[in-house]
Amino acid sequence: MASKSCLVLLLPLALVLLAGSSPAAAQLQVGFYSKTCPSVEAIVRDEMEKIISAAPSLTGPLLRLHFHDCFVRGCDASVLLNSTNSNVAERDAKPNKSLRGFGSVERVKAKLEAACPNTVSCADVLTLMARDAVVLAKGPFWPVALGRRDGRVSSATEASNQLPPSFGDIPLLTKIFASKGLNLKDLVVLSGAHTLGTAHCPSFADRLYNFSGNGVDPSLDSEYADKLKTRCKSVDDKAILSEMDPGSFKTFDTSYYRHVAKRRGLFQSDAALLTDATTKDYVQRIATGKFDTEFFRDFSESMIKMGNVGVLTGTVGEIRKKCYIPN
Repeated sequence: MASKSCLVLLLPLALVLLAGSSPAAAQLQVGFYSKTCPSVEAIVRDEMEKIISAAPSLTGPLLRLHFHDCFVRGCDASVLLNSTNSNVAERDAKPNKSLRGFGSVERVKAKLEAACPNTVSCADVLTLMARDAVVLAKGPFWPVALGRRDGRVSSATEASNQLPPSFGDIPLLTKIFASKGLNLKDLVVLSGAHTLGTAHCPSFADRLYNFSGNGVDPSLDSEYADKLKTRCKSVDDKAILSEMDPGSFKTFDTSYYRHVAKRRGLFQSDAALLTDATTKDYVQRIATGKFDTEFFRDFSESMIKMGNVGVLTGTVGEIRKKCYIPN
């Protein structure tokens, strides 16, 4: 599926790449490392194939790392930085406590440092890994323009204030996405990333217990709510994971939209997609299963846009040697 999608997507996506969302994003280029590290994409893909072969459930977390990076200070790999005695970094913010895949990023970065020292940024590594995670989960391929540089600042407070919350409604989510140059279509399309991965109970259990003081969230299918309750015994249950796209959480496909259309989206933010005419129409259209190629194209275009958010280029920022600490 990925190879067929590649042929369909390359031409229109080239136009998205050329568009750029800012002067800095316009400096990104496909083939940016063609002279300094020509094997960069092959090295990343080779390691990703090994990583996902050993742990298929990492596709969702690695995609999520990229999302959470780009929504705070732009796609500058600030989410990868460790906290210090004087600073609590993004990765230790409450919304990021469940992030996984940091070790995989370091593994890929180490391979690139061995092949091309001081050349490829952690921000580019994370962007490529997110793309490859989707491809290896049988999703679409899209060209990734490179040339991002790494930020030196990481703030847990900024992460808590800027990341889209799982309880967000359409007005709040639209405002957050707009602040990153992303529109309502990007919101409903990128929500499709919930086809991959799992979630801990505290991120959605409020919908099952004492929702607005009235028990179960009425926007949640009652049978699905009962099933979730058998796994999540309370809002504080942190040990149990639930699939965001039940039965298909390791495969990138359109089944997420079928669940949402049946009021079986895991998060309030998923349910919110049915409260707006534009997003509801998109959900219901993709849920038919007749427009998978359209969704793959849309997702690729939105990922390119998101990957351009707030990028550092030129001489701004740095190329970290290790992704968890500034040089």
